[in-house]
Amino acid sequence: MTDTSYVHRLKAGAPGKPIFFTFHGTGGDENQFFDFAARLLPDATIVSPRGDVSEYGAARFFRRTGEGVYDMADLARATEKMANYVSSLAAEYGASQVLGLGFSNGANILANVLIEQGDLFDAAVLMHPLIPFQPKDNARLQGRRVLITAGERDPIAPAPVTKALADYFARQEAQVTMEWHAGGHDIRPNEIEAIRTFLALYA
Repeated sequence: MTDTSYVHRLKAGAPGKPIFFTFHGTGGDENQFFDFAARLLPDATIVSPRGDVSEYGAARFFRRTGEGVYDMADLARATEKMANYVSSLAAEYGASQVLGLGFSNGANILANVLIEQGDLFDAAVLMHPLIPFQPKDNARLQGRRVLITAGERDPIAPAPVTKALADYFARQEAQVTMEWHAGGHDIRPNEIEAIRTFLALYA
C-alpha cells in the first residue's frame, strides 16, 4: 500500500468551510505556519504536514542533489504522495475549497502539485518558490488563483525564475497575483498583507 501519511498538525474547522494546507521551508516543521494559518482563516480546517525527507537533519518534502538541483524522481514521488494526501483529507472533511500556502521548499512542493494536478487546489500562496525547469502545460489550472511572493534579490529563488513561473501560470489562464519586496529569501510585512488580502475571500 502506498504511504500517504505525514507527521502533521491538524485543527478541524467548521462544516462547509475550506481546508487550508501549509507547507514549511527546509528545516521547518508542521509548526512553522500553523498558527498563522489559523489566524488567517479561523473557521477553516488547518493541516500542516512535516516533510518526510531529511537533509542533514533538516526536514524537506523532496530530495535535492545541490542548491536548486532537484532529484526529479523524488519530486515525482513526493508530488504524487502529497496530492493523494491533500485529496484524501479534503474529502474526509467535506471542504468547500482546498487552499495551500508554502514557503521555499514548501512552496516548491505546492507549486509542483499545481503543475501536475491543476485543479486540486482552488487557491495557492507560493512564497519564494523555485521551479528550475519548464513545467508542462495543464489546462486544469484555468481559473485557479495563485499568489506568488518573492524577493527581488533572493539568491535562492532568483527573480527571473520567479517571473518565469508566474508567466507559466498566466499562460495556463490561472489568476496570478505577484507581490515583491526589495530583499532576499526572507518574509517581509508586505507579503503578509498580500496573503491576508488574497485569502480574505475564504474567511
